Amino acid sequence: MSNIYWSISSVQSSPANELKKFHQVLSTDYPESLESLKDEDEEQRRSSEAFLKITLNFLRRLKQEELAERLHKENTWIYCETDGLIWRELKRNLQQKFECVFEGIAKAGNPKTLLNQIYTELYISEGGATEVNQDHEVRQIETASRNPHRPPTTITCEDIFKTPPDRDQPIRTVLTKGVAGIGKTVSTQKVSLDWAEDKANQDIHFIFPFTFRELNVLKQKKFSLVELVHHFFTETKEAGIWIFADLQVVFILDGLDECRPPLDFNNTQILTDVTESTSVDVLLMNLIRGNLLPSARLWITTRPAAANQIPAQCVDMVTEVRGFTDPQKEEYFRKRFTDEEQTNTIISHIKTSRSVHIMCHIPVFCWITATVLEDVLKTTDRRQLPKTLTEMYIHFLVVQAKLKNVKYDGRSETDPHWSPETRKMIESLGKLAFEQLKKGNLIFYESDLTECGIDISSASVYSGVFTEVFKEERGLYQDKRFCFIHLSVQEFVAALHVHQTFTNTGVNLLSEEQTSVLSELSKDKSVQLYQTAVDQALQSPNGHLDLFLRFLLGLSLQTNQSLLQSLVKPTGSSSKTNQKTVEYIKKKISENVSAERSINLFHCLNELEDGSLFDLKEYSGSEEVLLRLLPVVKASNKALLSDCNLSERSCEALSSVLRSQSCSLTHLDLSNNDLKDSGVKILSDGLKSPGCRLDTLRLSGCLITEEGCSSLVSALLSNPSHLRQLDLSYNHPGASGQELSDLVEDPYWRLDTVRYGLNFCELTLDPNTAHRELKLSENNKKVEREKKVQSYPKHRDRSIYYHQLMCSTGLTGRCYWEVQWSGEVNISVTYRGIRRKGFGNDCVFGGNDQSWNLECYEGGYRVSHKDKHTSLPQSSSSSSGSVSVYVDCPAGSVSFYRVSSNKLIHLHTFNTTSTEPLFAGFGLGSGSSVRLCDV
Repeated sequence: MSNIYWSISSVQSSPANELKKFHQVLSTDYPESLESLKDEDEEQRRSSEAFLKITLNFLRRLKQEELAERLHKENTWIYCETDGLIWRELKRNLQQKFECVFEGIAKAGNPKTLLNQIYTELYISEGGATEVNQDHEVRQIETASRNPHRPPTTITCEDIFKTPPDRDQPIRTVLTKGVAGIGKTVSTQKVSLDWAEDKANQDIHFIFPFTFRELNVLKQKKFSLVELVHHFFTETKEAGIWIFADLQVVFILDGLDECRPPLDFNNTQILTDVTESTSVDVLLMNLIRGNLLPSARLWITTRPAAANQIPAQCVDMVTEVRGFTDPQKEEYFRKRFTDEEQTNTIISHIKTSRSVHIMCHIPVFCWITATVLEDVLKTTDRRQLPKTLTEMYIHFLVVQAKLKNVKYDGRSETDPHWSPETRKMIESLGKLAFEQLKKGNLIFYESDLTECGIDISSASVYSGVFTEVFKEERGLYQDKRFCFIHLSVQEFVAALHVHQTFTNTGVNLLSEEQTSVLSELSKDKSVQLYQTAVDQALQSPNGHLDLFLRFLLGLSLQTNQSLLQSLVKPTGSSSKTNQKTVEYIKKKISENVSAERSINLFHCLNELEDGSLFDLKEYSGSEEVLLRLLPVVKASNKALLSDCNLSERSCEALSSVLRSQSCSLTHLDLSNNDLKDSGVKILSDGLKSPGCRLDTLRLSGCLITEEGCSSLVSALLSNPSHLRQLDLSYNHPGASGQELSDLVEDPYWRLDTVRYGLNFCELTLDPNTAHRELKLSENNKKVEREKKVQSYPKHRDRSIYYHQLMCSTGLTGRCYWEVQWSGEVNISVTYRGIRRKGFGNDCVFGGNDQSWNLECYEGGYRVSHKDKHTSLPQSSSSSSGSVSVYVDCPAGSVSFYRVSSNKLIHLHTFNTTSTEPLFAGFGLGSGSSVRLCDV
């Protein structure tokens, strides 16, 4: 080392000659090699390292890059020899830290999962900006799911710092955005683990992973950058490593959104010395700006709302974790379960629920779903698996309660879930969730708990018991931090708290005007609660109450309350209350709200079991409204767009929807719009797309001729896999009609029904007309007669004596529907004014001039009108079957058909003149049932 010092001193006076001597000093065969540095103590080592740094800087100022590089390599070689053990120790410690993940929460006794075993590659896209996205994160996920176009550049975690071909400069700082639970933290852990296991990025000397949760607790202390590294990674301190400028170092800063307080880049001191102490936030900001250790590379992760904390000029590349693609979702569940049949059942079920399927873009929700379905499938029929988000989260809470009973209380799984202690825990967590949700907090410290009346010892108990709902973390100083495992869990528990508070005390936590007297609790107050929640969600500028609203409305259903058993007090919420809420939501949808808000309101209707149905006529049916709500159409399973004055412009928009891979539409009714052949040609382009999953298409009365039908034939030849039913009634298909019929006969095509001359109507049963011994189900599509009296509210339209009910939609024009029946039933068409009270013929279908009736029973059929009964020659050898009804109001006819193998066999036609809208009606004998078919 003395030779180097001598050479530097000489260079200043005689650079030309002395550089030659310097070259000799650094030559590999120089007798006084630098091997002696290995034997230096820590103080000598620091002096040597400092002198080496000065030497390197000096040589580079003299533009002696070759000598500087040689010295650098020689120096690195020496410290690789002496500190190889340090690197190995650091890697070993990182490997132990990250090799296992706890799906849910890391607690003693919880089963560990190997990260390499469960890890599923995430979809990460390059591109975007650091501007803030304040939308609710579930809304962001849903928006992404509706976007059929994936950005052209995707990258894997291990390549996060590789310079793309179109860039000249290396990447120093990468900012990765992603919603809560999407996999950002696991991605950083996977990169650290792969480096520690020598699988990737071996050109990097050190990876130092930090989390802002850990850094938050140090905000009152001062550190230099070197001291901060030594504090978290003691291996480096023990080895005396304090110069990193000439090493390849990566700092991972995970969870910028959790930084308290947020970083303020506008008001901070400039710091360039890695040994100078200051506050942690100043340290981090200078590291990010490049003032400290500019040679280091940084990987910062954050939720989207906090991305703008980092100045754009400090970020070289922005990436976004988009979560799982559809194939990656399946890959996750196939890795999660070993039973192939169980896995297929779960994957199939998820695809049937749009809300659940969308949420499974988030890896943590895949885990929640897997936890619930694995448990529910042990005891529940597949047809009863949870389909809505509220059902899923109720089951999730129940699963955790059962685990608590067995694991901590020594009880059986069959024991009641909700002990007094468990109730208290849920109530306390609910209050915390709601109060902190209002403030926008996801991480809770002791002061936050105190505000909600929870002491820190109680919080530790809660996290120890409900380990997969509420979790506790500890930093280096054993400080405690708490959070729910995901934002959606916090929102569900918050909604449960609002629901429990209202039902137990009458207090509406969402309203400034409180009703504290329980006796004042009424159905009107319930309606007010839900309408207030809808209004506040719509007023939230960023959709931050969207998911909370879905959960609160879902909890209003008695079926969901029964799942929670004694945890919640039954509200006795009537179908009338729910119907008022449904009507209020539909009214809001019609008030020109944004597409995102409309979509969330449709999800709310789904939580209320109103069905995933888009009926444009309920929202001022017109082309302009359709185009505005096109994302809603894409998100719906069924779209009823008949009689809405649609044109070619609508066909272009709908064709684009059908081409989208994220389109959920399976049923599209465009009947009685003047689309003409030109519109059908445009629509057929969408039908040709491999992404089109349309099952049923209704084009009745759309002025289609042979030319338009030929376009449909061409589309079906291109995409034979999906369309099953096609309604071309009241059109003129010509010879192309026969081509379509030929496709029905060909087993290669899924098309099994083409209808000409009939106009299918979507009908639902009206519970307000049902006799009290008639039970409705399947979204009011099915009715069964039972001895048990149903809890229907009083209504003037209810049938009192006869076991009858009617549908809710009045019929005009031409309408067709099909019915499956069993037992002894009456299938009728009636005016709404038929009497409901009494025992005479004027109250029973077919016994008066108000109704036309077909009686179906084992052995045959009988028709009646004005109390005149006629047995029909057609016989039936079964006590069940299918019947269709066709009403042609302009022609004055009511026709009944028997449906057999997709063929219609005429039974009877009544000729009459209708003076007002007609309604479908049904009467049921003992043990009988009727189901309206989706034709």
